[in-house]
Amino acid sequence: MSPDSLFRPIDDAVDVIPLGGAGGFGMNLTLYGHAGKWLMVDLGMGFAGDSVPGVDLLVPDPTFIAERRKDLVGLVLTHAHEDHLGAVPFLWPRLRCPIYATPFTATVLRLKLIEYGLQNEVEINVIPLSGSFSLGPFDLRYMGVTHSIPEPNMLTITTSAGTVLHTGDWKIDPGPVVGELTDIAGLKAVGDAGVLAMIGDSTNATTPGHSGSELDLQMSLRALFPRYKQRIVVACFSSNVGRIESISLAAAANGRQVAIVGRSLWRIIEAAHETGYLQNLPPFLTGREAAQLPQDKVVFVCTGSQGEPRSALARIAANSHPELTLDSGDTVIFSARPIPGNEIEIAQMQGRLLKRGIDIVTAKQEFVHVSGHPAQDELVEMYQWIRPTTAITVHGEYMHQAEHARIARECQVTHTIVPANGDIVRVKEGFAPEIVGAVTVGILAVDGKRLIPVDSSVIKGRRRQIEQGGAVITIVMDFKGRLMAPPQVSATGLLSADQDKAALMKVVNDVETELDGLTGPVLRNDAEVREVTRLAVRRALFGLTGKKPAVDVHLVRVA
Repeated sequence: MSPDSLFRPIDDAVDVIPLGGAGGFGMNLTLYGHAGKWLMVDLGMGFAGDSVPGVDLLVPDPTFIAERRKDLVGLVLTHAHEDHLGAVPFLWPRLRCPIYATPFTATVLRLKLIEYGLQNEVEINVIPLSGSFSLGPFDLRYMGVTHSIPEPNMLTITTSAGTVLHTGDWKIDPGPVVGELTDIAGLKAVGDAGVLAMIGDSTNATTPGHSGSELDLQMSLRALFPRYKQRIVVACFSSNVGRIESISLAAAANGRQVAIVGRSLWRIIEAAHETGYLQNLPPFLTGREAAQLPQDKVVFVCTGSQGEPRSALARIAANSHPELTLDSGDTVIFSARPIPGNEIEIAQMQGRLLKRGIDIVTAKQEFVHVSGHPAQDELVEMYQWIRPTTAITVHGEYMHQAEHARIARECQVTHTIVPANGDIVRVKEGFAPEIVGAVTVGILAVDGKRLIPVDSSVIKGRRRQIEQGGAVITIVMDFKGRLMAPPQVSATGLLSADQDKAALMKVVNDVETELDGLTGPVLRNDAEVREVTRLAVRRALFGLTGKKPAVDVHLVRVA
């Protein structure tokens, strides 16, 4: 098979390519190829860790499909979580394709696009719940499921080569609080009609049992709130509209009003109100309004359950929030599970709260959270309904994908594929699926107003500065190579200008010694002077600190 044929979908098969979301959490982006055309499902972002200094957000590199955007029929969004639509403002200008979503997701996206000045550029097509539509050679239908946000959808993708089912994020919740129950009858009908492959969420594949019901969680909060006699703060994901409703009803049952703290929460509430959710609840208060109430008459809902440094809860923990100050004896409930990689930040924030005498409650102590993703029993149920020929496991670390594949095999699924980002998985009626090649993938850092690869020299240099420090030396010479003034050196992160004067002078002396040993032709060559100086500074600092810093040499020639 020639490389060109790998990159152009054929007529009698469906190609599945995860560009993000396989082998890790977040940045979900899946391509489906058929009959020379491409369909994109979801376009999400992820959060950067310490390995990408100076960066908060990460997005998948869309270069492969951006180069083929004339064959891209559209972007279909399964739901409104950031890891499924958060990259749209950053990457849509490279794609410029129409977007399709159900009403709540479309509203959340529209509000987000307003922030980035794209509201008049992006074509958003609103599809009704359980709606069907066609894009090029793809016939699509939204299938209603339950999750931790309104209007989560599975997506059936039917082509002349067969049907695949993209699960998005889902669970089987018998009491979802907000939205409809999972369309079990519809999903069984899809299975009865025959499914080539199910491309499925692996997030909780290692978790036994069932994920739990939001209605049961609401009852738990109702019983829990009376234990606390002062302020209650509940930290949850801003997009969990069902949780906001549960907190509101539990608060009302205990004679408390609800205050909302955090801009992203207010934005989600606006979208929910616009699309008919969160109705018949008492009005939400601002933090300033709630500050006037007695301590035992208010519940605050805020963002920051993952320890995000600029979140409302992080500022509350640091006692620097403009609207909300907590006292000893107040209680903070963490109504969310830690996303892998955030554990240290969460623990540090919880420590700051505890030091101030503020009680914390997590899912380890009380029933304060249910997951939005299917545990093992739910995966088994879904495979019993759908009965796909192939299971392609995505949305998780490799261990989650592999465990998901094991469960699928136990459910008598004939073939399982655990892809990496970039793998081209070809599914074809009557044939075993195969990985027929791979496309180039990557991760882009949202660095201020630009996107740069996480493995770029900029990020590597920034990381090196943090690990090894950095030094800058300025040399003023005439055109013959004579020093016109003593070199000036600073070593950020290594030596203090106030406390390490002797050490900095040694660096200067070492540089002067090296330059004194150079001949006239070398001294007149800017590149050689810079390199000799750089090496001299690096050797001197290594001898003084044991570090190998990046060294920047400023050479100024004067007449």
